[in-house]
Amino acid sequence: MALYAAAMTGKGIGAIATVQIFGDDVQRVLAEIFKPVGSKPAEFKTGKIPLGSIVDRDKTIDQVTIGCEGPQNLAIHCHGNPLVVEMIMELLRNHGAELISAEEFLRTTLAAQGSLNAIAIEAKLAQLNAKTLTGTKILANQIDGGLTKWLENAKTAPLDRIAAKAEQILADSGAAELIISGCKIVLAGPPNSGKSTLLNRLAGRQKAIVTDIEGTTRDWVSAQCQIGPLSVMLIDTAGLDEKLTASSGATTEKTAQEMTARILTEAELILLVLDNSKSADQLNRMPLGKIAAKKVLTALNKADLLAKFDAAQLPNSLSNAVEISAKSGAGIENLKKAILQIAGVSEITTKTAVAFTPRQQDLLKQLTTVKSKQQTASIISELLNGSLGV
Repeated sequence: MALYAAAMTGKGIGAIATVQIFGDDVQRVLAEIFKPVGSKPAEFKTGKIPLGSIVDRDKTIDQVTIGCEGPQNLAIHCHGNPLVVEMIMELLRNHGAELISAEEFLRTTLAAQGSLNAIAIEAKLAQLNAKTLTGTKILANQIDGGLTKWLENAKTAPLDRIAAKAEQILADSGAAELIISGCKIVLAGPPNSGKSTLLNRLAGRQKAIVTDIEGTTRDWVSAQCQIGPLSVMLIDTAGLDEKLTASSGATTEKTAQEMTARILTEAELILLVLDNSKSADQLNRMPLGKIAAKKVLTALNKADLLAKFDAAQLPNSLSNAVEISAKSGAGIENLKKAILQIAGVSEITTKTAVAFTPRQQDLLKQLTTVKSKQQTASIISELLNGSLGV
C-alpha cells in the first residue's frame, strides 16, 4: 500500500494543525522523523499519545503529539502556523509519502476499512463540507438510518411502493441539499424598496449602505446569516428597472442591471422586496420574466407607513406575500418562516432519508421506473456497494 499524507485542518493560522499519514510504511517513517521526549522509544499504538519533536536530520521543525488512530493511520498534531505544516508535509514527501487533499485522504482511509458501504463513505466525505450542524446530522443519519435503512427494507418491498418512496426521497433531497450546502437568497425589487435595510435586518448587522436616494445600490452586497436550519448567503442587488436594462450605452446603471440579472440566475430563492407605501405601478418597470422560473417570496416592505399597495394586483407567481417593516423589524419572524416554507425545508428533519450525491440521485431516479425485482436488487446493490461518488 502506498503512503499518503494530508493536511487535515484549514490553510489559515490556528493554534493547532493536524497532518495525517496512512499506509503500510507509516510507523517506519514516523520512527525516522519523530524524536520522543525522554529516552524510551515511542509507541505508536491506539490510546497512546507520544510527545516529542518532528526532526529533519538534526533540525527540529516543531514539537508535536502523535495521535494513533490505527496501526496504519497516525496523526501529527503540530502548531497551527502554515509554514510549520508546509515543512512537515515536505518532509513526509521526501520520505516517500504522496501528498493528497483532506477529502482524498478520508476517502482512501474509509475505503481501506472495508466495513463501510458506499453511502456511509459518501456521508462521511460530505460532512467535511456541510455548512450547518443540522446538515451534518442529516448526513450522519444516512449511514445507519435514512437512505441506507430504506434501501435495506426496499429489497422486499412491492415495486410501486419502491417507486413512490424513491420519488419522495428525491423531492426531499433538493430541500435537504440547501440545509447541507447552504442557500443563496437574492433580494430583488424596484429601487428604494428597502432591500438594503432588509439585508441588514436579516444579517443582524450593517452590511449595506441605506439612504433615501433611489438607486443607491449599484453593485451587489452580500452577508451570511442563519435562518432556521439554513446557512444563508444574502445578496442585495441593484433595483430592478426594465427601462435601465433596455437603455443604450454602457452606463453604470445598465451594467448594474445586467449584473443583477446574472446573480438572479444563481439564486435558490428570490426575495422580491416591494414598497407597501406605493402603488402596484412599481411592478410595471420590473422585468418579471427574469424571475418567473424561480422560487419567489414577496416581501411587502414599509408596513409601518400608510399602505397604498393592492396585493390583489400581484400575479399568481408572486402571490406568496408577507407584510414587513425592515426598519422596525415587524413581520420579520413571519418572513423567516415563509422563507423556510418556500425553500421546502420546514418538513425536513435529521431523520429524513435523502440522496446527497449525483451518483445516488441518478440511481434513485432509476428506481422510480423499475420493472422487476431483479432490476431493483441490482440498483440497490449499486447504491450500497458501487463505486464512490461525491
